[in-house]
Amino acid sequence: MSENKAFQVKEDSFFSSSAKASERKVRLFSTPSCPYCFTLKEFLKEHNVSFEEINVSEDEKNRDYIIEKTGKMEAPVVEIDGEIVVGFDKEKIVKLLKLKE
Repeated sequence: MSENKAFQVKEDSFFSSSAKASERKVRLFSTPSCPYCFTLKEFLKEHNVSFEEINVSEDEKNRDYIIEKTGKMEAPVVEIDGEIVVGFDKEKIVKLLKLKE
């Protein structure tokens, strides 16, 4: 049985750019043993971005979805408002979330 987790972060006026990021739909497709997945999760949390984490090692439906969208099975994959990013492509993720680095 798969377990999807949603991470919600409290809004803080200090993070003005993050308030916009928290309004976006962000799904993180990951595996428990993936170090880049862990790093990406920490990055999203540090930037106050709410996201749903999906463990594709246990969730066949979402694993197939990622393979269909990307043509490969890699982790992490992050989907931001329908845009797919394979791997921890920090520059592209920052741009899609409109974060200030």
